[in-house]
Amino acid sequence: MIGIDRRIIFLLIAGAVLLPLLRPFGLPIKVSPEVRAVYEYIEALPERSVFLLSFDFDPSSKPELEPQAVALLRHAFRKNLRVIGMTHWLTGTGLADDVFSRVAAETGKERGKDYVFLGWSPGAGSLIIAMGQDLYKAFPSDYTKTPTQGMPVLAGVRSLRDVNYMVSLAAGSSGIEMWYVFGKDKYRFEMAGGSTGVIAPGLYPFLRSGQINGLIGGLQGAAEYETLIKQKGTATAGMDAQSATHFVIIILVLLCNMFYFVLRGEKGKVR
Repeated sequence: MIGIDRRIIFLLIAGAVLLPLLRPFGLPIKVSPEVRAVYEYIEALPERSVFLLSFDFDPSSKPELEPQAVALLRHAFRKNLRVIGMTHWLTGTGLADDVFSRVAAETGKERGKDYVFLGWSPGAGSLIIAMGQDLYKAFPSDYTKTPTQGMPVLAGVRSLRDVNYMVSLAAGSSGIEMWYVFGKDKYRFEMAGGSTGVIAPGLYPFLRSGQINGLIGGLQGAAEYETLIKQKGTATAGMDAQSATHFVIIILVLLCNMFYFVLRGEKGKVR
């Protein structure tokens, strides 16, 4: 074990990663209060309530934030909510539309009737203010160039004041903080956030102060949400792979240290 070929270690780690991804174990996942708060708020919304989901990330953050988006959309569509999607990241537009299309096809929902993906428009904070004043002026058409005026999914919706709940899935500054400052604080809608694991700790002050009512952090948060909606996905499989990899590393460290002390003891006896 002391002189083990490093290629064997690489193979063991590869196996620990790949096997759970192909055949998830479904290890128990403890759901945190901040993730449960998002689930319970959506669960309590009446049918045909307006849910706004902002994809504020691009493909570089896809492994952590796409599973969150899929879980949230599955929940929203199961609750028969009207879903409005958009993004502040131009490079994430195609990714966001693909996620919407896949989950909508999976749940039998129609574009324009049950959901709309508005796409991207420049402006960041000023765009949010424009949406708060008149949604149709901010987005005259959706991502597919279909006029937003008259869409069944937007019936009775004029601005952000008509949104019942919104979640920003953020990989940077153009996300949760910006939505709170220019959106919730001004137009008084309830909101939550989802983020990559690396920025989640910096968002807890918003959670503790009540500025957001829930937070889904990283792949762990996505796995927790999958547990709540009882639909296992890539996040659950990813957590299984992470746990299996950590287990293999711990076993290897313990074995190598054990053999090291055994060999040192034997050398001491020889002397």
